[in-house]
Amino acid sequence: MKNKLPKLGYSEYDNFAFHPYNIMLSLLLLAITMLFLALSGAFVYTRVQSGVGALDVPWLFALNTLVLLSSSYFMIKAKKAYVNDETRNYQNCLLFTIGLTVLFMVLQFWAWSMLFNNNVFPATDNGAAYLYMLSGLHFAHVLAGLPFLIQFLRISRKQMVDPVTVLVYFSDPEKRLRLRLLSMYWHFLDALWVALVLFLFINQLV
Repeated sequence: MKNKLPKLGYSEYDNFAFHPYNIMLSLLLLAITMLFLALSGAFVYTRVQSGVGALDVPWLFALNTLVLLSSSYFMIKAKKAYVNDETRNYQNCLLFTIGLTVLFMVLQFWAWSMLFNNNVFPATDNGAAYLYMLSGLHFAHVLAGLPFLIQFLRISRKQMVDPVTVLVYFSDPEKRLRLRLLSMYWHFLDALWVALVLFLFINQLV
């Protein structure tokens, strides 16, 4: 179904850059970025000052990078499916994104268990403490975004039951805005994880 409902007059959702939701999300992402930069800087400073040895980063961190990037790929596909009114493809891409996110969290617990099995605990040294803190904070932000993904999928299955409701769903400017915001948040978490893993592996070599 390719037809869209016509726009009637001005919509607050048309000016995305200055929409309050976008401004709030931008401030949130800025705050998260500053938090991780501060923690990363503190970690480097602590290593230099206290002479903490190199970190032993679990190889699952690298595998989890691929998993999270895959979830971002399906998030892009979901957004394209929304624009093209492809109901089944849209729902399937959301489902794949959710599944890969859950897989990421399971593998993250596995990575932490590998550290525990190697007697690397948060209290072992400052380096281990920062490793758990940085990866744990990222995990918490992924976990915070998961309910929104599930809600999108649940609502789409509930509301898109016939051609008319499908047309209404895909023409809703608020849903389009919220999907765009969720995509921004998800891609930000992916980029943050890639940067974090690179930072940790570089510190492992130093």
